[in-house]
Amino acid sequence: MPETNETAQPETLVSVRDLSLDFDTLSGPLHALRNVTLALPKGRITGLVGESGCGKSTLAYSLIGLLPGNASIVGGEIAMDGLDLAHLRASEWRKLRGTRIAMIFQDPMTSLNPVTTVGQQMLDIQYRDRSSRAEKRAKAVEFLEQVQIPDPESKLDVYPHQLSGGMRQRVCIAMALLTQPDLLIADEPTTALDATLEMQIVDLLKELQGKFGCSVLFVSHHLGTVAELCDDVAVMYAGEVVERGTARQIFHDPAHPYTQALFECDPGRIREATRELPTIPGTLPDLRRPPRGCAFRARCPHAWPRCADEHPPLYLRDEGHDARCHLLDETEAVA
Repeated sequence: MPETNETAQPETLVSVRDLSLDFDTLSGPLHALRNVTLALPKGRITGLVGESGCGKSTLAYSLIGLLPGNASIVGGEIAMDGLDLAHLRASEWRKLRGTRIAMIFQDPMTSLNPVTTVGQQMLDIQYRDRSSRAEKRAKAVEFLEQVQIPDPESKLDVYPHQLSGGMRQRVCIAMALLTQPDLLIADEPTTALDATLEMQIVDLLKELQGKFGCSVLFVSHHLGTVAELCDDVAVMYAGEVVERGTARQIFHDPAHPYTQALFECDPGRIREATRELPTIPGTLPDLRRPPRGCAFRARCPHAWPRCADEHPPLYLRDEGHDARCHLLDETEAVA
């Protein structure tokens, strides 16, 4: 885990407050995000973890304004330097996207245009820059060098299918950093890569974040990768943030039963050979009809009657560390 100064309170770049988002479906609104509150500090890497369907990618896409047409933000705000990103017009988003906020997508083959050369795509994203074509090309070469692509000049003239998966993802990272954004969102950027390439990309992200000083939101299922890369961690379940803290706090002292269950299912923590991998019993609740109390109650081994009737707030576990669980009721509720 990265070394962090847990006593210092870094300045916040983006503050998500009570964000709620619904998807319109034929059977009624699906409450994909429910009162999400999260701060993204300047110059730090925040990991976002949880099962598939818990809202990680929905939150990430909310932060860059790339939600589908059936999504609507029904409450809360996303504050960044006096702007509320939750309610920006399309024209305002176009000014921010690609300049102050950029994104690395999960699959580099589908996020790159297959019929356009790498170089042309890197020139196209510099359309706001009044520099000459030669200067833009030189900048593209410079950023391909930054992501450690060999012979970067020649790579400008190739098509994405002529590169390996790892090289394509490096191109995507170079394109995301080309405009030196304040916030870089990485939505499971290593999912399509093998284990060796995954660690190379993680090391590269860590090095480049230190070099450019941007904030990073790193969405991942891979707990080992999050522990290696991230300074802070937020755990999501059923559209809610159920635990927040530094990576050291979350990995050494998980407070929420869901976080503890995720760690118990991590293959990297299994010490004895087994034919059966541990799982969390049950399934996510139907978010068209969210449960009244704790969303994790039906799957939690520590559930008690209060969990069925009362929705838990975020309780303070330690400085900078809180969790949405009634087991922590002896401490002060912070939200």
